[in-house]
Amino acid sequence: MNTPTSTPAPVAAQVSLLEFPCSFPIKIMGRTRDGFAQAVVEIVRKHAPDFDAATLEMRASSAGNYLSVTATINAASREQLDALYRELCAQPMVAMVL
Repeated sequence: MNTPTSTPAPVAAQVSLLEFPCSFPIKIMGRTRDGFAQAVVEIVRKHAPDFDAATLEMRASSAGNYLSVTATINAASREQLDALYRELCAQPMVAMVL
């Protein structure tokens, strides 16, 4: 007996709680190393050319082993943010991106 095959329903578009454009902070953490902040700035500028590196916020961990860097960008789209997150996560010096 043949049973009808059903096709899956199309996946609904992901609903974003963000309204673009918007100011969006991204926190990047990694071990304290020479060039870490510069590498982060280069990646952020590639995806957000208007990013001002002077606004970068940096905070060292209490033992000084890790550095947290916060970059606030003018986000234009979800696609822009996704691409930025992917490239930051692929950077070997980056431990975590929030």
